[in-house]
Amino acid sequence: MALPPDFTLLQVTPELETGGAEQTTLDVANAVIAAGGTALVATRGGRMAQKLTAEGGRLAQMPMQSKNPLVMLGNASRLVDLIRREKVDLVHVRSRAPAFSALWAAQTTKTPLVATYHGVYNAKSGLKRWYNAVMTKGDFVIANSDYTRRHVIAEHHLDPDRVVNIPRGVDLQRFEPRLIAPSRVETLRRAWGLDPTDHRVKVLLAGRLTRWKGQALLIDAVARLKRRGESNFLIILAGDDQGRRDYRAELERKISAEGLSDNVRIVGHCDDMPAAYLIADYAAAPSLEPEAFGRTAVEPQVMGRPVLAAAHGGALETVVHGETGWLVTPGDADAWTDALAQAVALPAHKRMTMGEAGRTRTRRLFSVEAMCAAYLDVYAKVLEARR
Repeated sequence: MALPPDFTLLQVTPELETGGAEQTTLDVANAVIAAGGTALVATRGGRMAQKLTAEGGRLAQMPMQSKNPLVMLGNASRLVDLIRREKVDLVHVRSRAPAFSALWAAQTTKTPLVATYHGVYNAKSGLKRWYNAVMTKGDFVIANSDYTRRHVIAEHHLDPDRVVNIPRGVDLQRFEPRLIAPSRVETLRRAWGLDPTDHRVKVLLAGRLTRWKGQALLIDAVARLKRRGESNFLIILAGDDQGRRDYRAELERKISAEGLSDNVRIVGHCDDMPAAYLIADYAAAPSLEPEAFGRTAVEPQVMGRPVLAAAHGGALETVVHGETGWLVTPGDADAWTDALAQAVALPAHKRMTMGEAGRTRTRRLFSVEAMCAAYLDVYAKVLEARR
């Protein structure tokens, strides 16, 4: 089913700073442009906004990140004007706060609306459940994993036919080891202060510095590993603290107190993840809460790097235990110590075999091309149903 030749998509997302939802926004915008359409994104902006416009997308800058009711009402009015002015065919919203504005604007202009559930939102009260449910009030709901889809259907009592699973896709060109210039790897190695003669086993945890991502848990595990007499490893924590300076300081104190300054390094935000994964031997995703999908468990596998991931959420769909990596008991420091010990001790040729298995599987199941084709198919079906 094809989109109309003059199709205009408006995506609504809080910010374009960094993250899986933001990257997917850009990927889908590119797919719409490639299909001959127009791609608009209403957002506060951020470090990825320049990439959007450079690739042919158009930025509609407004405070979509705000949860202030008056600002949200103003956003709704601004979206109504934008939809009418640009003759928007379909609105796609990617977060709850802006969803209220987007839903109001879509209903006012009688424009179809779809929403992507990028995370499993906890609801400990009726009010929070009502707040989360705004993501289900449009024409269609997209979930980024089977785990998320099951949650959405059960939580909001939706017709399963209104919810589809479209796994997040990885740009196979961007994450192609053969296309990564050695100079990129060397530049990043220097930026991180890594000695090229350091042949210790390197484990990369890529993710913003926030407690639920599990950085503190991983430090606890490697402290136990070092007490066992193992020191042939370097843990690299790559991610922006996004203002959480107290948590970063807590991690730094823990590293110092455990005598791990030579074994754990916090390197900050990384703009070149393909090069980062080539530096690493393994990737770690020790999230304390289930990841709805977890691209940091998929991207390294595309690069041929085995993954140690917490055994819950989307990781159960993206990591095959013992074949492409290890699924580890969530929140259990001893279990993580054991898994790290196995990874560090694994001979290089077996590590490469595991990495190649992961690369083959993820390239087959999680390409950005397959994801975008599925998104465009949903758009076409929604437009047809409206007609």
